[in-house]
Amino acid sequence: MTPDAPKTPWYRIPMVWLLIVPPVAAVIGGVATLTLAIRSNDGLVVDDYYRRGKEINRVLDRDRAAASHGLRGEASFDGERRVVRLTLEARAGFTPPAQLTLELWHATRAGLDRELQLTRQVDGVYAAPLWEALPAGRWNLQLSADDWRLIGSVSVPGAQRVALHATGAS
Repeated sequence: MTPDAPKTPWYRIPMVWLLIVPPVAAVIGGVATLTLAIRSNDGLVVDDYYRRGKEINRVLDRDRAAASHGLRGEASFDGERRVVRLTLEARAGFTPPAQLTLELWHATRAGLDRELQLTRQVDGVYAAPLWEALPAGRWNLQLSADDWRLIGSVSVPGAQRVALHATGAS
């Protein structure tokens, strides 16, 4: 450089920006990622994954018990009356319990999961109050008693009825 040449300010030199921009972008991306990780609770990882893995055989036994009784169910959601009604079909000789548990699991947001206790009515239909309407999304259902379970899934909004069956049955 000659002493007569005009001095270019640093911010007008492209090579300086090529050295500054990548580290600054990495810091901004890291802060954004950290903020998302702290603020969002995805709820997808369970703390007791080992114990849950060992319970698989018990779950399979419950599915086999439901299939051996020939159990099938149909749940209907009445959003206006805020009630869930369920009909249960089984082979002859099966004694239906007085109360069933219906678990509603949102497919992606564990914070929305619900558990309802369905009571058998005089007409043989099970019912429980649904305190608030189900938020939109895919819901997995599990109907269970002491030794069996039925499963199903439903998309909300959409179907008002869902068939429940033993795993492996259709």
